[in-house]
Amino acid sequence: MIKLNVPRFLVFLLGITTTICSAQKKAALEPAYTYVPDDLELYQNIVAMDSTFFQAYNTCDLEKQANIYSDSIEFYHDTGGLMTAKQDILNGTKKYVCGKVTRELIKGSIEVYPIKDFGAIEMGLHQFHNNTDKEGTPSHASKFIIFWKNNNNVWTMTKVVSLH
Repeated sequence: MIKLNVPRFLVFLLGITTTICSAQKKAALEPAYTYVPDDLELYQNIVAMDSTFFQAYNTCDLEKQANIYSDSIEFYHDTGGLMTAKQDILNGTKKYVCGKVTRELIKGSIEVYPIKDFGAIEMGLHQFHNNTDKEGTPSHASKFIIFWKNNNNVWTMTKVVSLH
């Protein structure tokens, strides 16, 4: 037969209860982060540009991609390094992406911040799917940052940061 030490058990139970309540109270005091755009029209424009560009990316419309990339593009890739030649980026896309890779935006992940007298910065999450992998092969989300320049309502990508 097990002999129960009631006072020790009650102290233990009280300690556990206090710890749980304290953790719940702390979690309740820390607000969850929710992004709200400063400028809804700007946000919608950039989301539309993102969609336009990556539709061209997914369908290998290199001409449309070229029109959206700035002539002075800087493309920073965490494993590929820095590329600054627009034609090299397009050639790499044609060789390594066309028909092989598709990009999927993580719904609700885009954040857009205005940059005075320049345009905007877009940040978000996306994942890339290798079309040669069997269906259902998992793909992890990665971060991206895009600097968009607005020149008389013509938006171009001037910098892209791709982090996997």
